[in-house]
Amino acid sequence: MTIERHETDVLILGAGGAGLFAALHALQADPDLRVTIAVKGLLGKCGCTRMVQGGYNAAVLPGDSIERHFMDTINGGRWLPNQDMAWRLCTTAPERIRELENEVGCFFDRQPDGTLHGKAFAGQTFDRTIHKGDLTGIEIVNRLMEQVLARPVVRLEEHRAIALIPAEDGSGIAGCLLIDVRRGIFRLVRTKAILLATGGGPTMYRYHTPSGDKSMDGLAMALDAGLGLRDMEMVQFHPTGLLAGEDTRMTGTVLEEGLRGAGGHLLNGAEHRFMFDYDERGERATRDIVSRAIYAEMSSGKTTPNGGVYIRMSHLGPADVAKRFKGMVKRCADCGFDLAGGLVEVVPTAHYLMGGVVCDAATRTAMPGLFVAGEDAGGAHGANRLGGNGVANSTVFGGIAGDTMAAYVKGMNRAAPELDERTVEAAMNAALAPFERPAGDLNGLRERLMTLMWDDVGVLRDAEGLGRGIAGLEALRVDLMATGLADTGRDFNLTWHDWLNLKSLIDVSEVIAHASLAHEGSRGAHFRTDHPDEGDLTTTRFTVARRSDQAIDIALEPVDFSIIRPGQSLIDDPELLPAAE
Repeated sequence: MTIERHETDVLILGAGGAGLFAALHALQADPDLRVTIAVKGLLGKCGCTRMVQGGYNAAVLPGDSIERHFMDTINGGRWLPNQDMAWRLCTTAPERIRELENEVGCFFDRQPDGTLHGKAFAGQTFDRTIHKGDLTGIEIVNRLMEQVLARPVVRLEEHRAIALIPAEDGSGIAGCLLIDVRRGIFRLVRTKAILLATGGGPTMYRYHTPSGDKSMDGLAMALDAGLGLRDMEMVQFHPTGLLAGEDTRMTGTVLEEGLRGAGGHLLNGAEHRFMFDYDERGERATRDIVSRAIYAEMSSGKTTPNGGVYIRMSHLGPADVAKRFKGMVKRCADCGFDLAGGLVEVVPTAHYLMGGVVCDAATRTAMPGLFVAGEDAGGAHGANRLGGNGVANSTVFGGIAGDTMAAYVKGMNRAAPELDERTVEAAMNAALAPFERPAGDLNGLRERLMTLMWDDVGVLRDAEGLGRGIAGLEALRVDLMATGLADTGRDFNLTWHDWLNLKSLIDVSEVIAHASLAHEGSRGAHFRTDHPDEGDLTTTRFTVARRSDQAIDIALEPVDFSIIRPGQSLIDDPELLPAAE
């Protein structure tokens, strides 16, 4: 088997907000570091950060406070977040916004008096979401990409990571095995530190928002490496995914929360505004509540022609809507909808995974030398992510990861450990297995997966459906392992990568289903119709999944209320504030 080798000090897997910020911070901390970024697509042109429409939560506007942002995050996450991570997110976000503007070169929308403009987003007590129209992610990633390209970073574009390689002596991480997609060869990178920042992206659902290259590869690799994954039942469904029918890939793409924050109305098929039937906040309730309300309207048959509900903006003035939400107005027009002046069909769409690798607020994992940031990391959001906290999370913890990795490498004061070559060989054999099997219908398997996850592990769950889903996933795995490829060439063999994508998605789907079954209660994005009660917040526990042989083991661990307990508030009692670091 052809394999090329590469050595570096820091390997960053992923080139979204987390990965790019990590590279900048690592080199800022130590300009002599050898930094390598490996990305499945093209640097700055793929992934989910670029797709961010809404904006960036940061307590920088008059009248807001870090304490208020923190309380919104904890309440929105239904007291499940890792509080140290949530506090670090809220305290660092203002610093990162200033860095984005003054050092990276981003331009965000401003008020007539020159102050930053904050959007209204659901689930928050202050309009703090900083933005660039409704194309915030493009602005951030373009500017970050310019900064990274100006620095001596080795770029491995169109390289997919397939296995984390431990040290031969068991001392921690030692490298990563990748596939060069263009040439179809393996590349083995030996390194002192790795950042797992591949992004989550729950694309195993019938309706989903993330970019098509997202297939949960990072979490699948972490699971294979023996790491724990927390809160994996917490899949966030964005309430308003565009519903344009089955004949367009635009179906499922998100229509951002700023529409509802600005005053948009949700109507069922009979054009009744229904959200106040479910929550006193109406359309500005948190994403989990709005998604369940829409799903309930759909289940009762009160649907639009394509089976969803409508969003209406025309009462706010078509000209103003067209100006404020230019990108979405154009996107809807491309699919035959008039967002500014008419009705647009929407459906809940799988958007974000709150779960991820267990880590601390400095991005360290249980494996020495392996760090995690962005959507691959679990803990910061708990049971529900506030709109605007996603790109803040990526850039905040990406920067922290860069600083932490630079200090870690400096502290090693030695060469990277030797790689466990047996793990390398096993990973290559597993990746090449489909070439030895007869060709089959991969697209049919993918369709089965999306239908199964939407129907049985979706917005509403119960034990019967989850049991059916787990059995269906086991059958899908068997069928995938019997399915091979028609094309035996490995260079730019996208069918091979479809097979690898599907394997990662099935791996992580099984964890989501098992964690959902183990969590016998309802909390935030996880709603069990057979266990609808939220339970006692003071005894909150979270799920941690690990692979044991080929089985998924789920443990329940208590939340550490390290800063504040249910019933308390940093706003009402400032004495609870954490001590400055």
